[in-house]
Amino acid sequence: MANIALATRRGTNREVDDKAATCLHGSRTAKGTTEITAAVETRIESSSLGAFDTLLSGFRHHLYLSCGATTALLGAGTEAITQPRSADVADVVESSSPRNGAPSASTAVLENTMEQQQAVTETLFQPFQLGRYKLPHRMLMAPLTRSRARQPGNVPSPMNALYYAQRSSAALIVSEATQISQQGQGYAWTPGIHNLDQVEGWRLVTEAVHKAGGLIFMQLWHVGRISHPSLQPDGMLPVAPSSIKPKGMAFIENESGEGELVPFVNPRALETEEIPYIEKQYVRGAKNALEAGVDGIEIHAANGYLLDQFLNSGTNRRADAYGGSVENRARLLLEVVEAVIRVWGADRVGVRLSPLGTFNDICDQDPEKTFGCVAKKLNEYGLAYLHLVNPAIAELEEGMEPDPRAIRMLDLMRKKFRGTLIITGGFDHDTAESWLKEGRADLIAFGRKFLANPDLPNRFRRYAHLNADDPATYYGGGAIGYIDYLTLAQERGEEPKPHVDERWR
Repeated sequence: MANIALATRRGTNREVDDKAATCLHGSRTAKGTTEITAAVETRIESSSLGAFDTLLSGFRHHLYLSCGATTALLGAGTEAITQPRSADVADVVESSSPRNGAPSASTAVLENTMEQQQAVTETLFQPFQLGRYKLPHRMLMAPLTRSRARQPGNVPSPMNALYYAQRSSAALIVSEATQISQQGQGYAWTPGIHNLDQVEGWRLVTEAVHKAGGLIFMQLWHVGRISHPSLQPDGMLPVAPSSIKPKGMAFIENESGEGELVPFVNPRALETEEIPYIEKQYVRGAKNALEAGVDGIEIHAANGYLLDQFLNSGTNRRADAYGGSVENRARLLLEVVEAVIRVWGADRVGVRLSPLGTFNDICDQDPEKTFGCVAKKLNEYGLAYLHLVNPAIAELEEGMEPDPRAIRMLDLMRKKFRGTLIITGGFDHDTAESWLKEGRADLIAFGRKFLANPDLPNRFRRYAHLNADDPATYYGGGAIGYIDYLTLAQERGEEPKPHVDERWR
């Protein structure tokens, strides 16, 4: 865990983006570096990180929640995270498969037969109609915050496009959370969808995914109080339904362009007359997403961010039409849903919730009443899907029986929302198949497994080993731990391994 840089200085991804663009468009960069075939294969000599363990603890949990985990965010330590220094080019990603060459003819025949049988018997590999889209199987890629947007401007880059294109074998990709305004940003280096440069950057992503045969929905995000004045326009206070300071730390870019943890501040409660402006931010984000060429949108109303802050009684103490009763606390979410449906149509809009969630210091006095009501209301819109962060993730990851309270909540959501239900968090091949067969979900989304295994459906089809994900490279940085994970075909020598010439550093 030592000697791995978690975050980089401002602008250090630009040259990597140039090389990713070379891969995507088949040309050479102006710097004359060698052509890349897929991603990066390099050794980085990194400086040690004094605050690494503290930062990693908190941000590993944020990524877990992106794909559905429930452990508490550890917020402590404010030391700066420094940029790594690179060494000479060297190969560090070697095959972890015992078979480095192409499979024999008999092996190939056996594997093809197994895949055909599996497609008949396993629900995971059955097609599914999601709104207007026919999905080839039921494995989705969950939204994963990676803090790798190009700076300045939080603009998606060719490197981001390559990352998503590599994972286009997912039946559907749900993009990383994407802020709908600068006010909605809560972490350093996350992408936005509120200006023209960001729209153009996201168009690179969507074109790359579509060229690879994939589908991608964009997750629209406003973090509310989970922010800091240094991330806000003009250094203003973050906004929230009520002026209640969350526990924990914000991840910002300091004056030196480095990642740093700082305490959250007391947010400003939104005035009633400001609420329509929040809705307009979502509409603008929805229109920009349409312009960028994504296939649909997901409204992020989970994990303790703004819409979830309005839903939960522990963070919403308002006395106006947006506070008090469950119906009032759900008002903003439902108004946002109605507004973006007018842009996209209901069959290309999904919503994400995290019932029983505690991440980002969120809580509710009666979560079954709150989320049961919300699910029932959402059912009336004919949405493409409802996406749940699994409240039983901790038990699934430990191989234990789920908590009865979590199962009651999941059963309640299934009963109240009669449309397509997606669940994310804690699944492996067997538990995903089991939950699908039992009817607890229609689709299963995988986060960290897709992060480390771009060809996850192929690996599941073949019952192959999985790459281990590297927590040290979850947030910030460049290509390492982002676009350098190998597919099975690359491990076997059937396709070129990803590499890039890093001499530009």
